[in-house]
This record gives sequence, C-alpha cells and structure tokens, in this order.
Amino acid sequence: MKDAVLMRLATTIRGRRAAGADKSYTRQLLDGGPKRCAKKLGEEATETVIAALSEDDDAFRGEAADLIYHLLVLLESRDIDIAEVLAVLEGRTGMSGLQEKASRRETADRT
Repeated sequence: MKDAVLMRLATTIRGRRAAGADKSYTRQLLDGGPKRCAKKLGEEATETVIAALSEDDDAFRGEAADLIYHLLVLLESRDIDIAEVLAVLEGRTGMSGLQEKASRRETADRT
C-alpha cells in the first residue's frame, strides 16, 4: 500500500533523533530545531513551485518528494505526529474547499 510510505517515512525520521549527527542529515536538521526545519521547508517549497512551472514531470516529482520529506521533518521537530495532520485532512473530507474555509473563518470570528 503506497500510503503506508508516508507513515514509514515519519517513523524513520523519528528514529533519526537517536542517530549520530555525523551520519544523518535528518538528525542535523532536527538539531537545528523548528526554525531551521521551517527554513528548509520554505526552500523546498520554492523549488517545488519552480519544478512545477518548468513542466518537467520528473523534476516536479522529485521536488514534491523532497517537500513532503521536509514537511515530515518539520512536524517531527515540533513533536507533531503525521497522524494528527492526517486526522485534520480526514475531518475535511467530504466538505468543499469553500465550506472548509468558511468554517475556519467562523471559528476564528468566535475567538
């Protein structure tokens, strides 16, 4: 099942906390904390957009994979489990994007 890849990758990233920083790029990112991880995610997002606009599907796939990896690293740096994010997505399933945005505005207006 291909969607299990996401969960396996998140588990691997969590395990990298115990790896030596000299042997693990993920550990180096995590050692930099959320700020470094967020900066790297931003760089990868830009590269993903550029690849999408270039119309090179292989480059776009690669950059999209990098973006997902770096998002998982940032989530790990903040101790947020990917399952929590997936639960938010699940809660939005069956709702149009317009409905979902309106419900977020209503919630924000109440606070």
